[in-house]
Amino acid sequence: MPHVTIEYTNNIKEESNIPFLLEKVNQSLLKHRDIIPVGGLRTRAVELKDYRIADGTEDDAFVHITLKLGSGRSDKDIKKVCDCLFDTVKEHYTVLFDHRYLALSLEVYEFTRPTYKKNNIHQRYKTK
Repeated sequence: MPHVTIEYTNNIKEESNIPFLLEKVNQSLLKHRDIIPVGGLRTRAVELKDYRIADGTEDDAFVHITLKLGSGRSDKDIKKVCDCLFDTVKEHYTVLFDHRYLALSLEVYEFTRPTYKKNNIHQRYKTK
């Protein structure tokens, strides 16, 4: 953990530069290495082809980010990470937001129960 899923409507695919957005999202989270373990970070994007927005009369679009975290972080730390992450996404979509109808959102899930995982990537980032 953390895992990030970015859902976006396919009507903004061309303008979204999703690979660059994924890079920026990761860099945003990695600014908080004291909160975000590098080896646990997973970021992915899902293009949505089937969706309906508002009353369906316009070519509206949305980008929805889900951030999943393991338990144990303070509310202050979660807010700091989320504020930075959402600012990054808003900045990425500034131009598009200014010339079309677009909804941006971010939600956070914090796991309260144990998660099941096996990951040896963490070993690469352990300090000696």
